[in-house]
Amino acid sequence: MSLTAAMKSTGNGFRSLWLPCGLVMIVMLGLLHLGVGARPVSAQFIVDTIFARDHGSFEQQILLKLRLPRLLAAIVCGASLGIAGRLMQSILRNPLAEPHILGLNAGASLAIVIMTALPANMLALSMSRQLAATMGSGVLFAIILALSSAGRTGMTISKVTFCGIALSALASACVSAILILDQETLEQMRFWLAGDLSGISLANISSALPLLTIALGLTVWIALRLDVLALGDATAAGLGVPVRQTKLIGLAATALFCGSSVALAGPIGFVGLIVAGVAHRLADGRHMMSLPLSALLGANLMIAADIAARTIAAPHDLATGLMTAFVGAPVFIIVVARVLR
Repeated sequence: MSLTAAMKSTGNGFRSLWLPCGLVMIVMLGLLHLGVGARPVSAQFIVDTIFARDHGSFEQQILLKLRLPRLLAAIVCGASLGIAGRLMQSILRNPLAEPHILGLNAGASLAIVIMTALPANMLALSMSRQLAATMGSGVLFAIILALSSAGRTGMTISKVTFCGIALSALASACVSAILILDQETLEQMRFWLAGDLSGISLANISSALPLLTIALGLTVWIALRLDVLALGDATAAGLGVPVRQTKLIGLAATALFCGSSVALAGPIGFVGLIVAGVAHRLADGRHMMSLPLSALLGANLMIAADIAARTIAAPHDLATGLMTAFVGAPVFIIVVARVLR
């Protein structure tokens, strides 16, 4: 075997370990997440509580009804945003593409705030939060793509990024206007708008699963096509890949992931930006590996951010979205400096 072939084989072996390593990290961070708080508990107590039939003690009730749903929400939202970021970067060929930056989170937030502000008789006729958020994400992102495609140069990295930032700001201004005019809605939404995992129940998570399952199915459907799409639209079309259909399916899956995540925990930003590029490099561009790796990295990042949110200002909790922004904003600046120089 030649030296080059041996190095390639070794590299493939290392890459195959990233997924199990990500799962191990989720377990370790999950135990830490469940253990810290106003009443710290040991890993052994956590395992005993989860597998016990009798959950009568106060600590067990806290663990099962408060901390476990919060952990599951962190995993679901982090994985969803990680996959959404990877899909957006692949389809748009834009390393700056991320749901929070390109307006999907803002569109979902605006849809949910409008839905919350509706009168009770209209609210009864409205759609679910997840579906409303998904439609808000899709509509605003479609407008961003249409605007950034206008002109002689067509869609460029800088145009789609700046259009996303501008329309995100516009949607956020609309949200602020609604909340200023409706004090009751403001009281309901102020913590949620910062990206908060507290107060999420297992029922909330279950309500998000149907749309997330559809999004996951769509992602698996086009994963292999995305490898070919990376060669360019013309090459992919020549190899038999339906380019337009693949992009529309990927963007629909992205809207479903983002809408479900925002409906569950609010507009948490920068998760996709942070993990998608890392997953792409670790997986050597192969989407059947980079997509699940993005999910694992996103889940780990969200769990770590939520641990920080619960412990930095203890006994007070900070919003998880603040923690991801503290990390994600510098990463965004670094990526912008590299891409737009």
